[in-house]
Amino acid sequence: MPTEGVYFRPSGQKTFIPLENNPEVFTSLVHDLGVSPDLGFYDVYSLDDASLLSLVPRPVLALIFITPEEPYYVVRKEDGHAVSPAQLTYDKSGDDEPVLWFQQTIGHACGLMALLHSGSFLDGLLRETTPLKPVERAAALYNNEELEKKHMKAARTGNSQPPGANEDNFFHFISFVKGKDGHLWELEGATDGPLDRGLMREGDDVLSEGALDLAVRRFLKAGNGNVNFSIVALAKKPAE
Repeated sequence: MPTEGVYFRPSGQKTFIPLENNPEVFTSLVHDLGVSPDLGFYDVYSLDDASLLSLVPRPVLALIFITPEEPYYVVRKEDGHAVSPAQLTYDKSGDDEPVLWFQQTIGHACGLMALLHSGSFLDGLLRETTPLKPVERAAALYNNEELEKKHMKAARTGNSQPPGANEDNFFHFISFVKGKDGHLWELEGATDGPLDRGLMREGDDVLSEGALDLAVRRFLKAGNGNVNFSIVALAKKPAE
């Protein structure tokens, strides 16, 4: 039986209430899913102010970036990347992948996908999905009742009134991580696989200037002054 609040579109697609891009919401959800309490999410208030950047523990393991639709589609068009392709061409699986990518088939689950792509997920889910092809991975998430229940619980928290599962959502959640190959990877479930943004400098994390120039700043530039972006960072909690 579906969790209360889950909506099924006329097409039959299961649709969640969107998550708020809020570090407290994200941290609570991943801890609820069993992720180490040593990890947490932190607001990134500025990419240029050193004093504000110093509030984020380093190294940063992943960024979750939320972008409005217009700059999102500008960058996708510049790169020639398909959005919500009718047929996936990406078909890799197994431990040889530099990153683990999930296709999104659940409506309004962009925030959940960003969390999974950040690497902050259960070991059991990792073991289950790593050997699978993308279509089978997507099905494993779609049918995971634990993820559904805990996502919906987290979606009702936060500082703002969440939109209903049947309402439109005009933002996109994207994760940026450093792959096993040392490259910066952009992970979003609506694209045709993970996007390689280039080799990172040795010792850099995903919040370094070099990494930001490879991807995040391109979206900001395409926004042409739009301020409706936000970023949270995944990092190990500092020792008390």
